[in-house]
Amino acid sequence: MTRPGADDPTGPGDLPPDLGRLRTLETWLVLSLARVREQIAVLERPVGPARTPDWGIADADTGVGTPAAEVHRGDCWAQGRALRPVSAERARAELAGGMRACAVCRPDTVLNRP
Repeated sequence: MTRPGADDPTGPGDLPPDLGRLRTLETWLVLSLARVREQIAVLERPVGPARTPDWGIADADTGVGTPAAEVHRGDCWAQGRALRPVSAERARAELAGGMRACAVCRPDTVLNRP
C-alpha cells in the first residue's frame, strides 16, 4: 500500500512532504483551532449580567430533619445559594398551597397573600 500522494510528482497538494513539518503544521492547527473555539465561546456568552428573577423558591435548611422550601423575592439576601426562579403565579400558588414565605423579604405581602 502506498502513501497518499506518493505517486503524484507534486506531492499531496500544498502540504509539506516530510513528517517533521507535517507534525509542526498539525500542532499549529490544533492550537489555532483551540483559540478559535475560545473566541466562539466568548461571543456566544450572554451579554451583561444575568437577570435577577422576580420570585424564586429556595430550600431553607433548618438543620433538623428535611429541609423546607421557602418563597423569596429574587433580590432577597436570605435566599441562600440555589434560588429556583418561578413566575409570580407559581409563587402565589406555592404560598396558597402552604409553602412558607421568607421572613426577611416577605413575598407574601407583595403577592397579596396574608
